[in-house]
Amino acid sequence: MNVEEKFTVKTWPSSPEKATLEAKNKFLGFWFFLGGETVLFASLFATYLALKDSVPSESHKLAKDIFDIELVFIATMLLLFSSLTSVYAMYHMKNYHFKRMQAWLAITVLLGLAFLVLEIYEFYHYVHHYDHTFTSSAFGSAFYTLVGFHGAHVVFGLLWISTLMIRNAKRGLNLYNAPKFYVASLYWHFIDVVWVFIFTVVYLMGMVG
Repeated sequence: MNVEEKFTVKTWPSSPEKATLEAKNKFLGFWFFLGGETVLFASLFATYLALKDSVPSESHKLAKDIFDIELVFIATMLLLFSSLTSVYAMYHMKNYHFKRMQAWLAITVLLGLAFLVLEIYEFYHYVHHYDHTFTSSAFGSAFYTLVGFHGAHVVFGLLWISTLMIRNAKRGLNLYNAPKFYVASLYWHFIDVVWVFIFTVVYLMGMVG
């Protein structure tokens, strides 16, 4: 079957993201990639846990003295809602509603951007009000490496989804780009899951000491 073939709601397959051999290969490659990402983030979490109490004796500024948990909670809600909107987008992709899929993906991107804005403000706040920088302590280095690395993944995810939306705006859905949208959505869910661990391990555990 030609992947560029025009479909209707009735002829569109129920699982377009896995309808071709190429699509299945995309999934296989993605899971290998995700395995490497998981190991990398696990290493960063382990490093953070080992260094989170390593601060200069003259400052004694630990996580509970610095973190703005209310701001982080708002950012967390934005990212979790963006995961939900990407689910809606994939629901419409499976039902061959291209414009609705694009609309929900656009909302996902906007929520992701809002999360990034709050994270940048959070870093600015820590640096200028608490002198909590990347080089101020081992705790600072571990914190900014872990949280900043996740932020870089958010940027990559937003660029990935936005590029797919722009490139396929006039093409519509087909069996060639449907797996790309779906894999990008899975990547976005992975980013959200990692953030849940960051919120728990870094922020919530940090607030209780």
